[in-house]
Amino acid sequence: MSLPYDRGTHAGGEKPKQEGSSLSRPDDDLPYRTGRVHIAARRRGVDVTALGGLALHLPQILTGLAVVLGVSYAVAALGGPPWWVPAGWWALSGALVFHRPCERLAARWLLGLRHPTPEEDRRLRAVWREVTARAGVDGDAYQLWVEERDGINAMAAAGHIVGVTRHSLRVLPSSQLAGVLAHELGHHTRGHAWASLLVTWYALPGRLAWRLLLRLLKRIDRLSVGAAAVVTGVLGATAVALATATYGLVLLPLATPYLAAALSRRSELRADEHAAGLGFAQPLMTLLHEEHEREAHERASAAAVGARSGKEWPGRERLIARLLDSHPDAHTRLHHLQARLNSRR
Repeated sequence: MSLPYDRGTHAGGEKPKQEGSSLSRPDDDLPYRTGRVHIAARRRGVDVTALGGLALHLPQILTGLAVVLGVSYAVAALGGPPWWVPAGWWALSGALVFHRPCERLAARWLLGLRHPTPEEDRRLRAVWREVTARAGVDGDAYQLWVEERDGINAMAAAGHIVGVTRHSLRVLPSSQLAGVLAHELGHHTRGHAWASLLVTWYALPGRLAWRLLLRLLKRIDRLSVGAAAVVTGVLGATAVALATATYGLVLLPLATPYLAAALSRRSELRADEHAAGLGFAQPLMTLLHEEHEREAHERASAAAVGARSGKEWPGRERLIARLLDSHPDAHTRLHHLQARLNSRR
């Protein structure tokens, strides 16, 4: 499948302005393609990190399902609809991840994104169209959003959301902006974005039940001895039932944060590989070099402050923080990108 491709023409046939705009860049450093865009027959997939994330959070998903089933049975016993109605609705609700109106609501109200201004839209769509053309993907299938915050960052969410910060649009050269967008496209085409949202959605009932449990435990000392015994018995029975129903897997989330963080870091490296495969390795590395210098400066500043105050951050805490970090540091990303470039020479 192929689509006509014209760098200068965008939605509505309007030509992007090149003068009198704070976002326009006469010295555009991005080599745009011309001609027709060939759309690949297979535009999405699921890589091992997405599958690993789903498998790793399976106990949390099962716990959420158990909570929904328990509430559904309770509602049915009180004269409400049959238990399979709310339970079935919940099981099918994950399809809303790919429902465009629901995605727009999530982007605006949950993620805090906004639609690009006409000026931002012209530049963003020009770069996005180049990125998707190289990937053989229909760029119009995705929704472009802007995050109103400082800092260079972007996001891929749900089934079709791509967001970028306003600061990134204003300061990044087109080649680096393309590298950032290609990275986010990699999260979509490799299944990271929708898998992450499905895990969050289906695990939500279990997390809410856990928070309620913690609140009850905090107030248990205010209860009488008899009431405290009843609450303890109910909570204990619930825990045993969940552990039995899930063959003990419900206890696995206590040990999964480190594995989940490791998978998340690997997915970021996979998205970098996707951007490099589209020809954006060098612009992305230039951006990461700046990030690496900033990280080194922050570490030096923190060490200096700690030395002056006599309160240095223990090495064990630093190690735990790194193990729980969902993103690899700039040095690691640079190392992998450089290794990919060397392997292609």
